Amino acid sequence: MADPDIRDNADAKRYELPVEGEIAVVTYNLSPPNLMITETLVPVKLEGRGIASRLAKYVIEDARARGLLILPVCPFFSAYFQKHPEHADVVHPTYRQILGL
Repeated sequence: MADPDIRDNADAKRYELPVEGEIAVVTYNLSPPNLMITETLVPVKLEGRGIASRLAKYVIEDARARGLLILPVCPFFSAYFQKHPEHADVVHPTYRQILGL
């Protein structure tokens, strides 16, 4: 994986990125082959630094490597895919349609 600071905490069902004593997270529900992204949470003091996008890139790469399809229920992920349609291959077909990818 491209980002050694991010880890998949499977027990907690979330990806975690510790930054300056805070933890930014992406929560998910895994039901192979589907990976439903439910929420992206970045602590207020870390906002505006591209941390959510950094997490999104990692999650997309991880899902692709594991042969999973992302269901972007999380508004941030939905918007991210609309801005980055080159990642449409990893989005579940139903959501591709919903997001116009």
